[in-house]
Amino acid sequence: MDRFYSLEHSSIDFHFKQSPRDFVVEEIPLYEFSGEGEHLILFVRKKNLTTPELIGIFARFLGIKNRDIGYAGLKDKHAMTKQYISIHKQHEEKLEAFEHEGIKIVSKTYHNNKIRIGHLKGNRFFIKVKKVNPTSAVKMDEALKNIAKFGMPNYFGYQRFGNDGDNHIIGEKIAKGQAKERNPRVRKLLINSYQSHLFNLWLSRRLEINRLVSSFEVSELESVLNMPNDEVRKLKQQKHPFKLVSGDIMEHYPHGRLFDFLGNEEDLERFDKRGISITGLLCGKKVKISSGISRTIEKDFDDEINADGARRYAWVFPEDIEGRHKPIEAHYEMNFTLPKGSYATVLIEEIAKRKIN
Repeated sequence: MDRFYSLEHSSIDFHFKQSPRDFVVEEIPLYEFSGEGEHLILFVRKKNLTTPELIGIFARFLGIKNRDIGYAGLKDKHAMTKQYISIHKQHEEKLEAFEHEGIKIVSKTYHNNKIRIGHLKGNRFFIKVKKVNPTSAVKMDEALKNIAKFGMPNYFGYQRFGNDGDNHIIGEKIAKGQAKERNPRVRKLLINSYQSHLFNLWLSRRLEINRLVSSFEVSELESVLNMPNDEVRKLKQQKHPFKLVSGDIMEHYPHGRLFDFLGNEEDLERFDKRGISITGLLCGKKVKISSGISRTIEKDFDDEINADGARRYAWVFPEDIEGRHKPIEAHYEMNFTLPKGSYATVLIEEIAKRKIN
């Protein structure tokens, strides 16, 4: 899928390949562990393994089921990743003999509860890209400054769509009862991929609208956007590069309740100050839908499927962004922190303004 990007520079040519040396992720837990309790919390480093593979290795070694091991989120396979897992502390002594070439237990503590999916604040990344000349490095510096100031679109990354990038096609058929998948985990994965595909298409359309609003006069935009002049005028007056339209569903950031955007100045200011952000639709049942002009846009990317829907932040605010050029090696290194559910590869694609996989 060709998509719109939020930044305005021309595409940047550099080499990026996910590998443990050039892609490092460290999980940031949602809360501090208590240091006591019946659950052993392991901080583990893995490379060239998926999180399910990691869990499977520990489960087989201990002679327990995969579901007995808790974890907060899935981490990339082709990377050096550090994450927390929980195991009942009755297995602690046996773990002293654990060895694996792709896994290292970095530290351990204890907690009262098992770690659950979603129990993380975000992830800290180190990324290295190569074949970066001085001109490209300057553009990358500016791109990172822009992202640090305004944030970035929260697309789903290519990892969401499978090795061939077509999981959403199968997912649509399953979601509409045109195909079957017996494995419940795989079924959910494929349907989620279809929901993610529609979300990405909607977000690209919203970024296209942003670009049009920035590039043309009000009188030229009324027929192009199919919006009344007064609404287009309001969009042009907004300071933030992502333009909010009447009826958007907002959410307190980085977590909180959903509410309708009614166009008032107070909410525009809260968006500028990162107190709230816009959400996009993951289609399905039991989900809040937008209204007004926002719904006119959204409905083209909605679908009736046999699965629950949700809202997802469409715009996120990376933190602690650092970038540095290594001219002798022609490398560019980045560090940044993303909220849970956001993809580092999407940030890299925003900078490159092209697909990187």
